[in-house]
Amino acid sequence: MTETAIADRIRFVLVRTSHPGNIGAAARAIRTMGFTRLCLVAPQRFPHAEASALAAGAEDVLGKAVLSASVVEALADCTLALGCTARPRGVPLPELSPREAAERALAACAGGSVAIVFGNERTGLTNDELMSCHAAVHIPSDPACPSLNLAQAVQVLAYELRLAVLAHQPPAQATPAEPRATVEQLEHFFGHLAQTLEDIDFHKGRAPTTILKRLRRLFLRAGLEQREVRILRGILDDAQRMARLARGRAEG
Repeated sequence: MTETAIADRIRFVLVRTSHPGNIGAAARAIRTMGFTRLCLVAPQRFPHAEASALAAGAEDVLGKAVLSASVVEALADCTLALGCTARPRGVPLPELSPREAAERALAACAGGSVAIVFGNERTGLTNDELMSCHAAVHIPSDPACPSLNLAQAVQVLAYELRLAVLAHQPPAQATPAEPRATVEQLEHFFGHLAQTLEDIDFHKGRAPTTILKRLRRLFLRAGLEQREVRILRGILDDAQRMARLARGRAEG
């Protein structure tokens, strides 16, 4: 793939950004590294003069920025989403360094769109937002001063991605035989799975939260193809059908 084709498949997603200046600075950060796709999830103030002022040469990135109402909407067509977080969260995700994240993102570009996701300046990404990601990215800063400005964190990831693009071409075998499942398809599958487990009384009165988190982690780690998701949902459909038949016999 060419540099242009790779850049077109990588988007930087800023979630619930508080300060418009950070949006402009982040746009400049990715533009200097050869990337142009910016997605804003529920920004508090945008468009804004401060964002335009700090973009400084990346006005085209701001002009094409896509606004989304939720993280799931912003990631709907992505096959890989990497969530940047400054501290451990209660979500069991593989943790990558920025360099490892760049390598994984570059390889995934051959099979679909990739998102690098950043949270709110003060609170970062919530657990629910991270649950839509395949892995977490942690910048190994000094523990005595661990907090990076949002635009600085964006710059670190954009720089590592730039190095990865310049260093080597993705191997030809990286292109999957079948397209990978998108975030939207996986979210529908997880909802279907949760409902099926309820229908077959899998939980036996226990709280479903922990098992659903573990199952989500398992399937995200598997890197499912779209065809595999369709097969799994077909199995769930049959399980639900058998549960309905069993209930009908019991009531009859």
